[in-house]
Amino acid sequence: MSRIRKTLLKNGIKVITEHMPDVESTSVGVWVKNGSRDESPRERGITHFIEHLLFKGTSKRTAQDIASEIESVGGVLNAFTGREYTCFYAKVLNKDVPLAIDLLSDILINSTFDPLEIEKERMVVLQEIKMVDDTPDDLVHDLFASSLWKGHPLGSPVLGSARTVGSFGREDIIAYYRRHYHSKNVVITVAGGIRHGNVVKLIRSMFAGIEERNPSVATTAPVPLKGVKLVRRGLEQIHLCMGVPAFYQAHPERYRLYLLNTILGGGMSSRLFQEIREKRGLAYSVYSYLSLMRDAGSLVVYAGTSREDFKRVTNLVIREMKRMRQGISSEEIRRAKEQLKGGMLLGLETSDSRMMKLARDEIYFGRTVPVKEIVEDIDSVRPRELSETASRILLPGRMTMVAIGRVKKDDLPAALRRKVV
Repeated sequence: MSRIRKTLLKNGIKVITEHMPDVESTSVGVWVKNGSRDESPRERGITHFIEHLLFKGTSKRTAQDIASEIESVGGVLNAFTGREYTCFYAKVLNKDVPLAIDLLSDILINSTFDPLEIEKERMVVLQEIKMVDDTPDDLVHDLFASSLWKGHPLGSPVLGSARTVGSFGREDIIAYYRRHYHSKNVVITVAGGIRHGNVVKLIRSMFAGIEERNPSVATTAPVPLKGVKLVRRGLEQIHLCMGVPAFYQAHPERYRLYLLNTILGGGMSSRLFQEIREKRGLAYSVYSYLSLMRDAGSLVVYAGTSREDFKRVTNLVIREMKRMRQGISSEEIRRAKEQLKGGMLLGLETSDSRMMKLARDEIYFGRTVPVKEIVEDIDSVRPRELSETASRILLPGRMTMVAIGRVKKDDLPAALRRKVV
């Protein structure tokens, strides 16, 4: 019998579990298919704000009660907000799963949104926004998304702005909450030393009070914008992001993209790390990453370097993309495949990582994608296919770039100067 089972409750909640017989812990995740991309311009940051507020007291528990109950069993209770979903999760010993599900259902269904707590937490979130603004190696990623997806909710910071967060009234918060936090928008995933039937019984009982509504209208896909944005700040380094639009999360060629990213900047053996840091010492931090959504995606390079070395670094990034379009050796592809597979398998050894995989598979693929299938699909990518995909994706003419620091237009390579916006 498969260790993974799925049940659709009458109220529309999907419950997916994975039985891990040899672990002492269980991770429970309540995933709401709502993120920052579902916000209107005046609501920017409200999803993240609600994530904070749900821990600030319910009709049954104070904020201190919530913290004390989970910590009294040595467990963890936390949450995070993304662009396309919000996750509330707990990790506990197997015997404490009923408590974890009770706490998660209570904060999701019975939060009171106390006016005093709203004002206190508003100050916390405003400090969080200021912290990111004071951290250029974090801020540059938000600015890059804003430039690439300009005018679309995917380009807005998950935290929102000081102006929008400062404007939310209690009635705005409750209206948004009621519109999105309902049973048909919820997926609950559980992984660990549990039995599916027992978990379903607990969830059916404890989530019986959740509202039932029809899902919200889906948002439109973004259109990528090319160009270079320079943000002048008195910093010791220039922090830059250079990227191109790529495939969406469930694209049939996504494994080619994973391999391209791994080879380009996905680790210490990657081309960018070796060329920019190891061989030339031009940056301490340099890497590439993928940001993939349900209908859009990007491959992005980050580096932090001095103004004197800024042009050399950007030229090296462009050069490595060109080299990848010209061809990638079979040996380099083989190493990248082993790196991808090994990283995935090592990452799936814990109950929390398994719980998260179950949810993301359901949200983006509508099914659990077996690990064996992933391994086979990675192995099936051929050198010719990878070069062909690189030739379509890694083109200078498709590039968007943002740089923060003491940077001027003249510091850019000639090919990028005419793209400054």
